Amino acid sequence: MKFFDSDDWVLSSAGGLTGEAYMAMSGEHKLFIKRNTSPFLAVLSAEGIVPKLLWARRTGSGDVLTAQKWMNGRVLKPEEMGSKKVAALLKKIHTSEPLLFMLKRLGKEPVTTSVIFDRLVHRASGRKNSPALNCALDFLRKTSGKAEYYEKKVCHSDINHNNWLINEGEKKLYLVDWDQAVIADPAMDLAMLLYWYISEDKWLDWLKMYGWEMNNSLHLRLIWHMIASTIRFMFWHQEHGDARKFILFEKDLLWLNDYAARFCS
Repeated sequence: MKFFDSDDWVLSSAGGLTGEAYMAMSGEHKLFIKRNTSPFLAVLSAEGIVPKLLWARRTGSGDVLTAQKWMNGRVLKPEEMGSKKVAALLKKIHTSEPLLFMLKRLGKEPVTTSVIFDRLVHRASGRKNSPALNCALDFLRKTSGKAEYYEKKVCHSDINHNNWLINEGEKKLYLVDWDQAVIADPAMDLAMLLYWYISEDKWLDWLKMYGWEMNNSLHLRLIWHMIASTIRFMFWHQEHGDARKFILFEKDLLWLNDYAARFCS
């Protein structure tokens, strides 16, 4: 695939689920090209959260292409997700006023626990729901009000280690793939990071690195979002025909249901 009308640049797929990301090459020069990304990318670049945005151009077909500096580096390993760099970048994201201002300008409304719950219930309708899922939804319903947090911030909402990039010199960390960004309780991001990557006995220490102290209110919010996000990812994999991962997330619900029951007892 050619890059615009020039023979000097050639596009090849850069992977990803949407098929909208490309690597553009001309000799030894490389760019990361994405089709129809949000204007939010410009603010993320200015804040140093994603690799530098070089330009945005509209093509003859009406698509908008953005070009970012190609970063030679690697994704984080799962065991690196507990680092101070990860905690610091998440804190920067969650406290960034420019990011929050831009998402609001783009029409994003703050997401409450009741909204999240209603969306999950809607997606659950018409499915053959397991006892584990019904138990999890019941917990979310009963605790939705207590788990609500009113200081809404920009959340990435998919902090999988594959979305974290570190450059070749291993000094600069980036968080990419912002298509699912929302305005919500920062506990949404923290919950899945803790559940996926940090052993339970180190949760308090990691939260201190981030800048929060654990208390009963925060603990409930984390459990609530661990369960809600697990259901969300479980549905996503089911809808995309990935039965193996669907089953894995459903098994996670068994542990989380037990954990929630022990917390509430």
